[in-house]
Amino acid sequence: MDTPTSSLPGPQVPVFNPPKRLLMGPGPTDVPERVLAAMARPTIGHLDPAFVEMMEQVKTLSRYVFQTSNPLTFPISAPGSVGMEACFVNLVEPGDTVVVCVNGVFGLRMVENVKRCGGTPVIVEDAWGEAVDPAKLRATLKSHPETKVVAFVQAETSTGVLSDAQTLAGIAHEHGALVIMDCVTSLGGVPVLIDAWGIDAAYSCSQKCLSCTPGLAPVTFSPRAIEHVYARKTPVQSWFLDLNLVMGYWSGEGGRTYHHTAPINPLYGLHEALRMIAEEGLESAWARHQRMHDLLKAGLGELGIELLVKPEARLPQVNTVLIPDGCNDAAVRKQLLTEYNLEIGAGLGALAGKVWRIGMLGYGAREENVQHCLSALREVLR
Repeated sequence: MDTPTSSLPGPQVPVFNPPKRLLMGPGPTDVPERVLAAMARPTIGHLDPAFVEMMEQVKTLSRYVFQTSNPLTFPISAPGSVGMEACFVNLVEPGDTVVVCVNGVFGLRMVENVKRCGGTPVIVEDAWGEAVDPAKLRATLKSHPETKVVAFVQAETSTGVLSDAQTLAGIAHEHGALVIMDCVTSLGGVPVLIDAWGIDAAYSCSQKCLSCTPGLAPVTFSPRAIEHVYARKTPVQSWFLDLNLVMGYWSGEGGRTYHHTAPINPLYGLHEALRMIAEEGLESAWARHQRMHDLLKAGLGELGIELLVKPEARLPQVNTVLIPDGCNDAAVRKQLLTEYNLEIGAGLGALAGKVWRIGMLGYGAREENVQHCLSALREVLR
């Protein structure tokens, strides 16, 4: 067979230059230049001693934002949804009863994970827009003493609701259950106190209040959770997410065991984003998110726009607002995007077409962003 002397020309496409948007939906959020610059640094090997040293720093910084001393605290090389799956596939075995608190989209995703692990989900249901009711959880656990795991979403992204994680975890432990907590939207924006609350496994993501690009899922597992993994009677159904294997890469003593090629440059970005949070201080970051929420709430009130969630359960960084009567949901969001380069989020599930979700996440929780959003809404609604 003759060797071709010339190759076929490839498709000619232009350089992609993304528009400059102000991201004020439920995520991703604006990424600071420091983080973008960090991601442009030279790529090195994922077992290079310099990279291993940075991995240790990422673990230290991750323990700080989670407020935990758990040794197994690290970012999974995948988005937050895989962080969720990692917690369930490791802690839930076939036949296990798992109580799941559902008050929005992401509680429903927890239920789906339980089913795919072969577990039996028992649902504690609350209305979308309301916090998880601790009394309902306590009653459910009394009627299901065989429960192995309790799972709940601390900050429900689909509704902008903040539930009382400390109380829910305390009830679960009273009944001897492990606790899985979704803190995808809460980590870095409101208190997340893993050790103080006794959370056994928690997962988050890189693109919300941590102000990094999407694609990484910080997780943390307590020693109690790890003992449970070691004591499993069945293999973890996911090879990639099996902590027995992953621990050799992120916690290897005297050398790392090859598991997968980590996303090197995105981890540079997360390292820098976590450094920025440490520089500001967690309590200062929490207070900043609350101030921006108060500022937005006051401005929305002047426009006659109401919030869905009761004040005591509002999540400062995701504000779910009721669409004013007569407004075309999609048309308003399109006009904000095309004329003001402003992205806000649509409602999900039962709230689709009824609410907008205005996010002020991490680096995006700044006064100039809030004022731009209010000004644009004022003009569009006029």
